[in-house]
This record gives sequence, C-alpha cells and structure tokens, in this order.
Amino acid sequence: MSRLKTIEWGSGNGVRIIDQTLLPERILYIDIVTIDQMYEAIKVLRVRGAPAIGIAAAFGLYLGVRDFDDNGNIRDFLSHIEERANYLATARPTAVNLFWALDRMKNTARDCVEKTDDICIYALKTRLFDESCAILEEDRRMCRAIGEAGFELIKDADCILTHCNAGGLATSELGTALAPIYVGHEKGHSFRMIFADETRPLLQGARITALELSEAGIPVTVICDNMAASVMATGQVKACIVGADRIAANGDTANKIGTYGVALIAAAHNIPFYVAAPSSTFDLAMPDGAHIPIEERGREEVAQWCGGKKTVPDGAAVFNPSFDVTPCRLITAIITEKGTIFPPYTENIAARLG
Repeated sequence: MSRLKTIEWGSGNGVRIIDQTLLPERILYIDIVTIDQMYEAIKVLRVRGAPAIGIAAAFGLYLGVRDFDDNGNIRDFLSHIEERANYLATARPTAVNLFWALDRMKNTARDCVEKTDDICIYALKTRLFDESCAILEEDRRMCRAIGEAGFELIKDADCILTHCNAGGLATSELGTALAPIYVGHEKGHSFRMIFADETRPLLQGARITALELSEAGIPVTVICDNMAASVMATGQVKACIVGADRIAANGDTANKIGTYGVALIAAAHNIPFYVAAPSSTFDLAMPDGAHIPIEERGREEVAQWCGGKKTVPDGAAVFNPSFDVTPCRLITAIITEKGTIFPPYTENIAARLG
C-alpha cells in the first residue's frame, strides 16, 4: 500500500513536508529550514491536520532556537524558547496539538535545566531536537493504535463516510479517522466504498482524502458536502468517522466546518458517528465545546474558487469559520490510542486519560 510521507526530518538541515496546498495536481516535497517558514507553512495549510501541526510546531521551535549562541546565558536561552514558542502559537488558534507540542518542548527544556545544573546550550538544543523526533515517532505508534482499536468498531461495515482529511497527510503516517480503514485494508477487509465529503471551502476531502485512498487502492467516491444527507438516506453508509482538532472534557469535539452537520444527519439515520483522535487532542481544561476558540479565515477562501474564479460578488460579506463543534450527545464513541471511550464522556474521558 503506497503512502505519502507527510512530515519528517530531511536529509539536509531541516524538515521535509508535502506542500498540501498543491494537492492533488502536484506532489511536491519542500524543505523548511527556519521558524518563519514553518509558521507560514502552518498558517497557509502547507502542513495541516491537528497531529501533523503538533509535529511541525515541535520541529519549528527547534529551528527557531538552534542558532542561539552556544556560549550564551542559559536563562536567556530559556526566554528565547518561550518567545519563539509564543510566536508559533499564533499560527492557528483551534488545533490544541499545536499548543500541546509547544508546551511539551518548553517543559523539556525547563526540566533539563532544573535536573542538570551544568547543562550547556548545545546539549539543550540536542535534547529539543530529540524531543521533536520523539513526538514524530509517538505519533506513528499512536496512529497504528487508533487504527487497530477503530477497526474493531467498523469491521462489519463495508461503506463509510468521512469528512475533511484525517488520514496520513494529517499526521505522520496512517492518520486518525482513516487509520481504521487502512488497518482493515491491510487485514484483507473489503471496503465497497468510502464516501469523502469534498469539504468546502478548501476541498481537503476532495483534494487530499481522495488522493490518499486512491493511492492506497481503497475505493473512494467524492461527494459535495450538501450530498451527505442524500447519500446516507440510501442506506449505503454503515458508519461515519471523522478526526478532531480539539476535544473538550465533556466530549464536545471541534473539527473541520461541516462535521456538525454530518453528525446530525448520521443521528437522523441511526448511523454510528465516530471521532478518532490522539490523547494530545483532548483539552481537559476546556469544560465544553462552547469554550473552544474557533478560527475564522480569510474572505478569499470562500469568495474565489480555489484562488481563481470569483464566486461571491464584492458587495456581499463572507463568514468563514474553519471549524464547528459537534456536541458529545451526537458522538457514538471516541477512538484514541489509549482505547475507545464511550458515553458518559465526562466520567470516561477523565478515567481513560487521567
């Protein structure tokens, strides 16, 4: 099964990513060698998907501090790490993995200084690089674990609907929502069809999910977002699986705009609706979905068709939230690398994730 490499440390002096803004017309790998390049890559969605953004942020922070003077003051270096992390944190506001990874990197640096009195800046930089690589490797194991757990829920389903892209191109390898499908494919399970919502306005489902699945030899059909109800009404769809960008303590889930609608339609047709996400996507300090910050993106994403033909007159306003929140009552189960969580979510999330 062919898989595209989303993000990895390149053979040169930086991070190699696929520029996802060019998919599916071109598969172009680009090298990110500065923190500013990484900020821009996250901001304009060259790298996207909550887990992949976390990995990118970790490597981006390392890139942002690696040129600090090795003979400088260690406290000044810690301040520099904090400053660079705060800068990266402004790239996108909703995906909690971004903040989780930056906090983990900052904590790694502080812990090293507290535990080793004579640690030098060069050694601290090396430790930050190693932590970035560890986050990448952990993500790969996480995707596999989600895939195995999720397949147990969908192994009797031959037709699944997904929204946006929560596959290998949103993570380091297998993905989250697509991981159970990939694992099933590896085990010889025959999927008759995967329906991929196109996912307006940036078409991540059409451009990216469809590319991934077709490259892997898995049957995929792209539908417009407003066709999901009609397709589910036919009785073909046996389960819906989506990813997540932030999950509140009560199970309310922020994901790509349109996910809430898919969940409502699935509930109306008695179709299981699953969310697949790593433990790093949970924000246990966020009591419910009403408190999750929702990113609003630029007018041009809606007003121009993929940056080309004008689709909205100049005199009309545009509202372009990038995410919506699906209430936990509509979620059948949340699949994580630590096992599957069922309602009641507040109690079971706390018990599973501590």
